[in-house]
Amino acid sequence: MPDRPRELMVDVRYPARSAAGDPAPYARPQEARALLEALGVSDPATVERLTATRTHSVPGARPQRGRHPLVLLSPGFGVPRYTLTTLAEDLASRGYVVATVDHAYEANGVAFPGGRVLTCVACTKAQTEEDFRAATEGRGRDLAFVLDRLTGPRPAWRYASVVDRRRIGAAGHSLGGAAAASVMRQDPRVRAGVNMDGSFGDPVPDGGLGGRPFLMLGTHEAHDGMHLPGGPDRTWDAAWHNLDGWKRWLTVTGSDHYTFSDGPVLFDQLDELPYPFPGEPGLPADHAVDLVRTYTAAFFDRHLRHRPQPLLDGPSDAYPEVHFQQPQ
Repeated sequence: MPDRPRELMVDVRYPARSAAGDPAPYARPQEARALLEALGVSDPATVERLTATRTHSVPGARPQRGRHPLVLLSPGFGVPRYTLTTLAEDLASRGYVVATVDHAYEANGVAFPGGRVLTCVACTKAQTEEDFRAATEGRGRDLAFVLDRLTGPRPAWRYASVVDRRRIGAAGHSLGGAAAASVMRQDPRVRAGVNMDGSFGDPVPDGGLGGRPFLMLGTHEAHDGMHLPGGPDRTWDAAWHNLDGWKRWLTVTGSDHYTFSDGPVLFDQLDELPYPFPGEPGLPADHAVDLVRTYTAAFFDRHLRHRPQPLLDGPSDAYPEVHFQQPQ
């Protein structure tokens, strides 16, 4: 939409002094309706069930004192920011400020104050590899802009003073994971990144990312071996070769593309949602959520808080599904 100004909706979650108050909704009615319709579900009762869902976040809560590391989160292409709620809330509960970003016209149903709802124009317009490279680079610029608005001289968030500007990370699912690498290429303020099952639409440059750490977390066999070394998505092999700092390539048996979002919970609790892959999910929803939360938090705790994380050193009995890949 080049004729319109780019607008971003952002949810900011953070450790609060008190949990008193009414919990925030998971999605507004118009957002829930738009997402479900994009998935082929128009049943009003299902829309109502999703709209009635509440999170563990309390709007307007006062943040805990001190300075907290910041993590930027970017969702998958076509899906809204709230599909990363389980991860965002977990990171906030561990002491992070988390900014989850909706990218204009790249998600189904993004509600703005006053009732405006942006649709996923890019879902029909983006077709080629170059389109998705442009989208990835654009998301990188979006994340850098959000960082400006949270840490600049006139911040957009009233509690921005609690952000520790020296400890900033980025993570995302699918295209959002590629955006985490893109913003690191563009902006040296971002110190660590996680790509969850996304093709690197903006390739990691030959010179790397300045020695900054990066985690690649993706599917294992999952129907096509997409993110195994030598798999169909060769951008992962190229990224691994070019990454020049601490790095891990982890694949998860039984996972699918939506494992690294709120997808497992949505498919588990909304029977009307058609599961997009053959068969049934390989991981129980609660275990999938726990796994993604645990490994993402371990990564950021290690690299933004400098806390030892043995979980990232090798296979774990607690998570036997996780494989450590070591491509040559």
